Amino acid sequence: MLPYQYIERPSPFCQKGGGTLPVFAVTPSHVEQGAIEPAALDWARKADFKAKLGALLLIPTPDGHLGGALFGLGSAPAEAPFLTGKLARLLPHGDWHIETAPLCANRLAMGFGLGSYSFDRYRAEPPIQPRLLMPADADGNDIRRQLAGVYLARDLINTPANDMGPAKLEEVFRALAAHYKAEVKVTTGDALIGANFPLVHAVGRASAEAPRLLEMRWGKPNHPKLTLVGKGVCFDTGGLDLKPASGMALMKKDMGGAANVMALALMIMDAKLKVDLTVIVPVVENSVSANAFRPGDVYRSRKGLTVEIDNTDAEGRLILADALAYADESAPQLLIDMATLTGAARVALGPDLPPYYTDDATLAADIAASALETDDPLWRMPLYRGYDKDLKGKIADLTNAPSGGMAGSITAALFLKRFVSSGRQWVHLDVYGWAPAERAEGPAGGEAQGIRALFHHISTRFA
Repeated sequence: MLPYQYIERPSPFCQKGGGTLPVFAVTPSHVEQGAIEPAALDWARKADFKAKLGALLLIPTPDGHLGGALFGLGSAPAEAPFLTGKLARLLPHGDWHIETAPLCANRLAMGFGLGSYSFDRYRAEPPIQPRLLMPADADGNDIRRQLAGVYLARDLINTPANDMGPAKLEEVFRALAAHYKAEVKVTTGDALIGANFPLVHAVGRASAEAPRLLEMRWGKPNHPKLTLVGKGVCFDTGGLDLKPASGMALMKKDMGGAANVMALALMIMDAKLKVDLTVIVPVVENSVSANAFRPGDVYRSRKGLTVEIDNTDAEGRLILADALAYADESAPQLLIDMATLTGAARVALGPDLPPYYTDDATLAADIAASALETDDPLWRMPLYRGYDKDLKGKIADLTNAPSGGMAGSITAALFLKRFVSSGRQWVHLDVYGWAPAERAEGPAGGEAQGIRALFHHISTRFA
């Protein structure tokens, strides 16, 4: 059982004691030089098995039963650290163990776990998948908690908006908090006005489900204060600046920032890190109705800055502005926000490499190192002050959508920076939250991005 599951599923790992079949993970040189078990080598040569990257060859026993498998690592296995995720989709049902592998045990097990994920909530008969014996020298507890976080993020993003609207996201948020005995506070509907979250209210008021601000507190007040903020737009029509049908196709994933910070919070709480953790998630559906916010409207934010609405489809930065201003008021030692914020980030770096923004060079370097250490790719982008002038509104302090369409991810980050105090250690991640195609480490669909790297940084820093 993983630490917390939104959707119940069996573990990808089996327990010691039962009979398991061997997987020989080999490079081409192992086959060429005969450096594997003789019977397996003989079968490999008869089948002309070259140990190409991701290739699988089942091995029979002398009496014709399934006896094991050969798995090809190619000539440079280090370049595909989670390649063992393919085993979860290639091996027959049953329990297996890795007999030999020139990969580190943690990567081997993490890869298998990531590749084992499938989203089968709406299928009549979920597939029966193979299981792997956790390697003896792997950190099983850490792998399981990280997989639980990744699975949670993927599940939340994959669930369609009719089953993952604001009320349901709040329900999952409360369940996660209850599992780890965290405190929850929720501000809903018109109460957002009285609580001074005007931008959250403005963006979400047109939906049939009321907007809300979710807050979770966990840990001891005398520990370093860490605050996570995640964009929770459960569906984005674009508002009155309506998206075309093609632009709405994946908008169930626009709460990917919320999904990722909830998953990161799971890892932190399960590891019992010594932090004073706060998780803040503004939750809305950007809908079209008679009371929808309009192009040309001006709203005063929680911080007091006025914002001119030049495009209702730039709504994520609005709800994050109020949430960040609120988070900033408690002076966290580290403030992290995550959001599926801009298409410009995808144009710049593609779907697999999320940009992150911070003015703190030490923090930036530490996150980059953690991304490399965990094979969870991130890339630092600049908070270039030369574009700050583009945020000036025609009649208000700020515009939510600078004209021209250039440097969209940078100007969005600069917009958010206006709501964080100068000198605060803050980092913003503009994630995609989606895998366009199947990879070794998982199927196409909702994706956790950056959270394993962030968890590594937080674990190291607040050990």
